[in-house]
Amino acid sequence: MNRIATIARQSTLDGELARAVSGGVHAPGSAAYEALRRPLRPDLDPRPAVVVEAANVADIRASLLAAQRHGVPLAVQATGHGTHVAADDAVLLRTTDMTSVLVDPARRVARVGPGTRWSEVLAAAAPFGLAPLSGSSPTVGVTGYTLGGGVGWLARRHGFAADSVVRAQVLTADGRLLTTGPDQYPDLFWALRGGGGGFGIVTSLEFRLYPVDQVTAGFLYVPLSGEAVAFYGGWAPSLPDDLSTALVVRRMPGTEDVPPALRDRSVIMLKVLHSGDPAHTRRLLAPMIAAAGPVVHDELRVLPYAQAAMGGTAARHLDFFPALPTGAITELLADHAATGSTVEIRHWGGAMADAGPDAGPAGHRQTPFSVILDTPRADTANRLAAYGTGATFLNFLADTGRTPTAFSAENLRRLRAVKRFYDPDGFFRLGHTVAAPAHPHRRAA
Repeated sequence: MNRIATIARQSTLDGELARAVSGGVHAPGSAAYEALRRPLRPDLDPRPAVVVEAANVADIRASLLAAQRHGVPLAVQATGHGTHVAADDAVLLRTTDMTSVLVDPARRVARVGPGTRWSEVLAAAAPFGLAPLSGSSPTVGVTGYTLGGGVGWLARRHGFAADSVVRAQVLTADGRLLTTGPDQYPDLFWALRGGGGGFGIVTSLEFRLYPVDQVTAGFLYVPLSGEAVAFYGGWAPSLPDDLSTALVVRRMPGTEDVPPALRDRSVIMLKVLHSGDPAHTRRLLAPMIAAAGPVVHDELRVLPYAQAAMGGTAARHLDFFPALPTGAITELLADHAATGSTVEIRHWGGAMADAGPDAGPAGHRQTPFSVILDTPRADTANRLAAYGTGATFLNFLADTGRTPTAFSAENLRRLRAVKRFYDPDGFFRLGHTVAAPAHPHRRAA
């Protein structure tokens, strides 16, 4: 398309959306466009055709239909946490202003709008002594996190966030607004619970809450040793489901805000969140501390779940390990020594592995450990391949070329069939999406 035709299409698209949408419509060159076009990833510099700030479901539908009429992609962005593909020449639909939380304490259920963040759900649920299955950061958007599976610090006890979804309102590629649940479009409902956002635009999400108020959470710092990492590999699977842990190998800064005992040294940071009786927490941790100790610094506290900010490690290398053999530990510590990479080994299992026959496609449920490095070497993937499964998890995965590795072979087959049924032309194609099989299929009635 030549420059004159491109400008003409741009003007037509902008004008059509300005007439159809009650929220803001921002064209290239405006200050609002510059402020809203960027996701959180600093390496992405998207240049969408137009940015739309949706105020309601009608705005979302109008944006979808306009993008289709003009033959341009559509990208949806609430907080920008899960954006991994630049929305170049697309209609960038911002749902950030569509925030709402309604808590039904009797049913222990929350319903949220598409722009809602976990901080808002935590605040709304806490007065009732309830908690959602949120993740490590309260600033993350609820919808994208949940569609990607949603592994939080209550997941060993209650499963993935996706497992707790009870209903969703979805705008499909052909402009229909569907309400999905176990008995309403069950194939689409199944796919949404961990299959990513490539099946439609979720305009409302309803999910279960749990009676969790106070937790014991925080970090214990112990000296770094390969023996401690090896002990963790055998000890973590013995823990009760209400105790979630991760072992983090980290080089601490030498700055004054770091406790003196930790400054400028490599340590193991043991992340802990226990939703059981606080009196039992340290007894459960005692074998690990005896093997790895002494404790250099203690930040473990009893506090409201909503205040338990556990943090995370950027997943520039991600794999799942069935065990932590000596060879794998040696390679991981070699990366840390060479690049200063943070290495986070997280224990999964529990309710995530025992979800039942109706669970969605989230995750590789039977693998006990995820391994993340934030500064891998060029050959890290090759050196660790012998120890990992090659599997991934959508919430931790930036490379959209590896999306299929987030699912089992059978779940991937089912997801592709659902994609063909609800989006046969592949309109939703930016980000973590699965490809539909090549042959045509009738759309859902």
